Amino acid sequence: MPRAERTLPSVALGAAALDRRAELRSDPALLPRLLADPGTRVLRLYGDAVGVDELGDGAVTVTLGPPEDADADRLAIYLGERDGAAHVGVVHDAPGEPDPRLRTLRQVGAHLDDLGAALFTTTLALANWHRAHPFCPRCGSPTAAATSGWVRRCPDDGSEHYPRTDVAVIMSVVDDADRLLLASGKGFRSTAMSVLAGFVEPGETLASAVAREVAEEVGVEVDEVTYLGDQPWPFPSSLMVGFTARARGTALTLQDDEIAAARWFTRDELRAAVADGSVLVPGRVSIARRLLEHWLGGPLDAPEVVSMR
Repeated sequence: MPRAERTLPSVALGAAALDRRAELRSDPALLPRLLADPGTRVLRLYGDAVGVDELGDGAVTVTLGPPEDADADRLAIYLGERDGAAHVGVVHDAPGEPDPRLRTLRQVGAHLDDLGAALFTTTLALANWHRAHPFCPRCGSPTAAATSGWVRRCPDDGSEHYPRTDVAVIMSVVDDADRLLLASGKGFRSTAMSVLAGFVEPGETLASAVAREVAEEVGVEVDEVTYLGDQPWPFPSSLMVGFTARARGTALTLQDDEIAAARWFTRDELRAAVADGSVLVPGRVSIARRLLEHWLGGPLDAPEVVSMR
């Protein structure tokens, strides 16, 4: 397959399967009305996990049910509508003991149907934001959820605060011999390797961020930066924007505090390294895996991993 011939197919978690109906969020009666309606479909998030239902052939969806009376006292988020039904995410504390009925997004994200992925990623991203921002950054007062879970409002100075999305670039870097660059970050499992990634800085374009991150992490200059796809990644609140880029050289100078190891792979070398266990690659839920397989030209038979760390 010629490099960057097309965008990435079937990136997990990214389908637009829900009408978010943002114009309804400002109605203060919306959540009370929906949480009193047994027809409302509720996704329950316990810590960072939800219940799932099997759909067959390895596919799963999130477990949905009716509201409970106690939901009026929990953090609830209006997620939108699908097929005429309103969907609400309700956030619970993490269970005190491991619950085998619950799954994290890393565990099941690659197997979720489109609606389940949209509900899970949105609820988790907003729950992470609410947990991390309980106080007003202006005056330090405790804030309260508002606008159907999409805003936090300070009762003392009246300021409103909105969910943040941290944009990161992630890139397959390929040299003139069509080899792929993979690296192992500090803190990765000993054999784990992935494509490079990093956050976009203020005042920076996406393409500039790709070039800067590659230069910083491995000392390689790149050009021909080409967009391939993107993915919401609520760990805790990122948007991963995927690219491919051509390396202008192959000598590697590793960033001491970020990169533990890096090397160039041919397709045969990567397949062999994955097969013999000397290299562990990202799981199927991640856009990193899609970028790798885009370069490879097809699916890679590799052990499924939940985390590279």
